[in-house]
Amino acid sequence: MPVVSLTADRPADVAADVLVLAVAAPPEPGGDPVLLGADALPEALSAALAAPVLRALGVGGRADSVVRLPSAGAVAAPVVALTGVGRVAGAVPDAEALRRAAGAAVRELAGTATVALALPVASAQEASAVAEGAALGAYAFGEYRVKAAAGDRTPVENVTVLVPEGLQDWDADGLLDRVRIVGEAVALTRDLVNTPPSDLYPESFAERAGVAVDGLPVAVTVLDDEALAGGGYGGILGVGKGSVRPPRLVHLEYAPEGAHGSVALVGKGITFDSGGLSIKPASGMADMKSDMAGAAAVLATVVAAARLRLPVRVGGWLAIAENMPSGTAQRPSDVLTTRGGRTVEVLNTDAEGRLVMADALVDASQTKPDLLLDVATLTGAQVVALGNRVSAVMANDDALRERVVRAAGEAGEQVWPMPLPPELRAGLDSPVADIANIGERFGGMLVAGLFLAEFVGTREDGERIPWAHLDIAGPAYNTGSAHGYTPVGGTGVMVRTLLRLLEDVAANGA
Repeated sequence: MPVVSLTADRPADVAADVLVLAVAAPPEPGGDPVLLGADALPEALSAALAAPVLRALGVGGRADSVVRLPSAGAVAAPVVALTGVGRVAGAVPDAEALRRAAGAAVRELAGTATVALALPVASAQEASAVAEGAALGAYAFGEYRVKAAAGDRTPVENVTVLVPEGLQDWDADGLLDRVRIVGEAVALTRDLVNTPPSDLYPESFAERAGVAVDGLPVAVTVLDDEALAGGGYGGILGVGKGSVRPPRLVHLEYAPEGAHGSVALVGKGITFDSGGLSIKPASGMADMKSDMAGAAAVLATVVAAARLRLPVRVGGWLAIAENMPSGTAQRPSDVLTTRGGRTVEVLNTDAEGRLVMADALVDASQTKPDLLLDVATLTGAQVVALGNRVSAVMANDDALRERVVRAAGEAGEQVWPMPLPPELRAGLDSPVADIANIGERFGGMLVAGLFLAEFVGTREDGERIPWAHLDIAGPAYNTGSAHGYTPVGGTGVMVRTLLRLLEDVAANGA
């Protein structure tokens, strides 16, 4: 991650290898692109980047476009880069447009040592967005590179964000600390998701969780297969039966004095999902190393909350197993007994995430949290419904669902509210067990949510714990091209949303 700093220096004077400026797309078709912040630039440079010149250069302000030009001595930096912010609805881009433009620029400028971002910033929120986008955009996963591929470039090392003079009176140190902690939390999630399953399996994932919280006020409990058997965790054990590498359940507990509320987070941690005996097609199976992205996001969120010293109690449950076919694997038509005694008929072994999550949801419910959320790469139906960039949220509580959507919007992540139609619940009825692990094919994302809802416990007053389910099947792993601050591979999605929600709880209560 780069070293990020703030400066009130003028764009012409800042020392950097590249000075990045923002260009907005034409507000109307056929219109002119707009160089933002031109009045803060030397007259020679702003004239050289007037609309006719931008058009001639093919600079249209499209989001994810980055064009480099020589500065010809007009500013201290030898190179100027123009990053597109897309079409701007008002006078300036919103925070997420700035975050993406900064991320795209820093990602494209890999191989450059120092970059200065002179994007239109008028508030601490916008400065934070630019700095965060830069931190996220500089990510690279090179752990397994023995020999660098041709064209590999080192991520940007230093980023300076230009801000107006008044912004320096704001808590700049606090802003930069949060940017660093968020950036490192997202990078931790991406690293875990990108690690091959030969190296990231239940035992090693549990060990890495312990390393991640080392030195922080976070208690760690790891249940191995023997402890899981003794505790009646039949869902996790059933999924892990087919693998020679037994499952684990990791419980993290951050409990600061004076906490303003308690939030439980449950993450799906399938380190590799072959589908089990209901085996997946070969195409796309390599991407199934990402099926633990929910657990990785939960781990990183707990780490970030502890590092930020948020006054909220946070419990994290990582339900970790490897779903493999073998002579010991669970079979379609098997019945397993989950934590708490509910029985499940397994009709499809590729609907395994909900089985491990069921055990963890019961465990988390027993701590009687104020709020309970789970995060999982749960269903292909999520991708069909919302694509690869928008996560889904379902909940048993309308206020919590709206709160998650609001937190996601503030964090810059796309989340769409989805229902839990009660009429779909009948499809999960089983003639031999309390519930089946699959129901109707259509509305499969919603059916999976209804299954999980069955394992959410009650509060002391007997009412259901407010619970939200986040299905991140598509957004967790980018199989397409890099965009904005999002790399190819693990994206680290939901860390920022969960952290923003925890900050909201810390400030306003559960």
